[in-house]
Amino acid sequence: MGARPQLTGMTKTDLDYFLEGEGIDPKYSVAIATNFYRRGIRRFENFANIPGSVRALLNSKLSAGLFEPVTSEISSDKTVKYLFRSTDGREFETVFIPDGKRKTVCVSTQAGCRMGCPFCLTGRYGFRGNLSTGEIINQILSIPEADSITHIVFMGMGEPLDNIDEVLRSCKILTSEWGLAVSPRNITVSTVGITAGVKRFLAESDCNLTLSLFSPFPAERASVVPAEKANPVSEIIGIMKDFRLRKRRRLTIAYVMINGINDTEGHLRELKTLLSGTGIRVNLLPYHPIGDDEYISSDISLMEHFKNVLMMSGISASVRRSRGSDISAACGLLASGLKK
Repeated sequence: MGARPQLTGMTKTDLDYFLEGEGIDPKYSVAIATNFYRRGIRRFENFANIPGSVRALLNSKLSAGLFEPVTSEISSDKTVKYLFRSTDGREFETVFIPDGKRKTVCVSTQAGCRMGCPFCLTGRYGFRGNLSTGEIINQILSIPEADSITHIVFMGMGEPLDNIDEVLRSCKILTSEWGLAVSPRNITVSTVGITAGVKRFLAESDCNLTLSLFSPFPAERASVVPAEKANPVSEIIGIMKDFRLRKRRRLTIAYVMINGINDTEGHLRELKTLLSGTGIRVNLLPYHPIGDDEYISSDISLMEHFKNVLMMSGISASVRRSRGSDISAACGLLASGLKK
């Protein structure tokens, strides 16, 4: 017999189909999902508002599907990096970032990545496979800080829109009342830009979207972000600009600044031209050197200059501080310790 289906990663619709297949009224789907996701009850026999016969069926036919991280590292700034290993041996990392009342978990959507961006260690690690909805949700449910999480960002290993079906299902579980009931405003998905995926994500989710830019010049961007060739960022920004947002939904550009590479006055002028009138905000981030490369981050004073000029041009902008860099948990550093 094969492995039993896993409750972690199931949506209400999945539970409807499962119960109907077992000859059980699907009206219990909401109660099952609520007990498991929102109330955090892990043993089926302890589920409330469900007949004993249904609880017995769950015990015999389903597994919880949860698995704990195999290792963890703690940064000097209290950021924690967790390593997960799937049953088939794929490894992926998750980061918990405490910041006052804000408690953020950064989840992976793939084991590795196939986008091939050279300034990212995950890209250098290569691609080991997509993560399932259950493996994505497990990163949130199975870390010790699970009960304190306020924000979720899909900014770990992998390109989320290269695994969009599982990402959209995960967002459904995270935001639904029968799921974890997290506000979509507290969930952000980051992408290097896949045109079809951006369209689907904007249409089928209410969560925030961040686009990693690197450079406002297409040829320069294409030399570092291979996806640019088939998915021009100018087209993607046009899609983002024209999409009618619901209140408080945020669209953002992530701009990692590298000294002498993408931090010139010419880059700043082109950024203003590209983003003027779009309503898209800009997060300016420091670059984290990868291995023995010769590149360094732009100076903080130059990052502040970029921010001030953008803001004076009517473009919302901020400088983001780094977290967890001493344990390779910061942007672009995940997969540093995984076996190649």
